[in-house]
Amino acid sequence: MPELPEVETMRRGIDSVVGSRIVAVERPPCPRKPISLTPALPSLRKRLVNHKIDRTGRAGKRVVLWLTSGEALIFEPRMTGLVLLVDPPTTEHLRLRLRLSGGPQTELLYWDRRGLGNVHCLSAKAFGQRYGLAKLGPDALDITAEQFAERLGSSARMIKVALLDQRAVAGIGNLYAVEILHVAGIHPERQCRLMSDAQWEALTAATHAVLSEAIRYEGSTLSDGTYRNALNQVGGYQNEHRVYNRAGELCPRCGGTIQRVVHAQRSTFFCGKCQTKRGANTGSI
Repeated sequence: MPELPEVETMRRGIDSVVGSRIVAVERPPCPRKPISLTPALPSLRKRLVNHKIDRTGRAGKRVVLWLTSGEALIFEPRMTGLVLLVDPPTTEHLRLRLRLSGGPQTELLYWDRRGLGNVHCLSAKAFGQRYGLAKLGPDALDITAEQFAERLGSSARMIKVALLDQRAVAGIGNLYAVEILHVAGIHPERQCRLMSDAQWEALTAATHAVLSEAIRYEGSTLSDGTYRNALNQVGGYQNEHRVYNRAGELCPRCGGTIQRVVHAQRSTFFCGKCQTKRGANTGSI
């Protein structure tokens, strides 16, 4: 967390910085663990200051600012990072501030409670080398059933675990993997190599539908309250979760009991009644 819907919500939320000029780059005093900043602040200032923001973008779970210089500034939130336009949840966890001019916004902030995220600047060539299809899979909002099958179809891994592999498909994390599999009617422990064409189609449709719906709700703010959109407001998709963190409750589709198991040290939630290891009981959204 944050996953694709939260990061895409951040990206859309800061789109008003496009056209603004970066006039200063500041690293506010922070008593917490410092984040990784590449290059170091003096070099970063030289590469950013006086350049305009050409467009915003996203690489999987990362927010990207493309500059008119051709370089990219990448914010990787990891567990608790936020890209904001307004005052952050706390001042002690504010990690980076970009001062802006020439547009409706005066600053862009990167905040990170745990300090596990990072910010780095790359040339267009280096960006392609690091985040091209050789390193990062197709974006989950755009992936096709054919791409899913090509990248995962020969794997003996469980489909739930495979969905978390960013080299196979970019943007899906633990929360949305279980929601997607529930909508697709696929058991999380089904081996990828045993998936049928119908299941790959169902998985693809569910991936697009769940992630798009979550973006409309501006992401999920969980019980720790960390995730916020660019205006420091909570998301709403946590109220729409079908199975995530709902062990013991009734499945909203079939009335079965939602179960919890652990896969690769991550909690998996599913309905054993309508998510079978054999068929693809495609659900509606």
